[in-house]
Amino acid sequence: MSFLHVVWVYRHFPIASLHPKAQKEAEATECAFKLAGNDGFWAFTDKIFEVTPSNNGLDPNILPDLASQIGLDISDFQKCLDSGEMAKVVEDGIQSGIRAQVQGTPASFVTNIKTGKFKEVQGGAVPYTTLKQAIETTLAK
Repeated sequence: MSFLHVVWVYRHFPIASLHPKAQKEAEATECAFKLAGNDGFWAFTDKIFEVTPSNNGLDPNILPDLASQIGLDISDFQKCLDSGEMAKVVEDGIQSGIRAQVQGTPASFVTNIKTGKFKEVQGGAVPYTTLKQAIETTLAK
């Protein structure tokens, strides 16, 4: 019997020229991860998308309030955010994207772990059926 392992990796790729606030928002999500793991990361990410009025429309001053709304300790969150300690995590994601020749966000890649080769599915958000087909095609090789 064969088993299929699928790993979904999320990396930040804020594009400062389009969204100057995205860097700090990305750092904030990493602070949420530091304080509450994956659940905290995704709850905070969901909250950002829920309250952001449009691209680059979120007031960065409300990030600690959003953290509080999902149950994070506001003092610990603010300390993490103010320290800048998550800037390297975000920068590592950017550099990874540059190496993979990411042109925009979101970007989806499928990797064949046997060969180590990867290819971009297509730029931008992709429907489930497109991603599923790319995975199946990769597995058939």
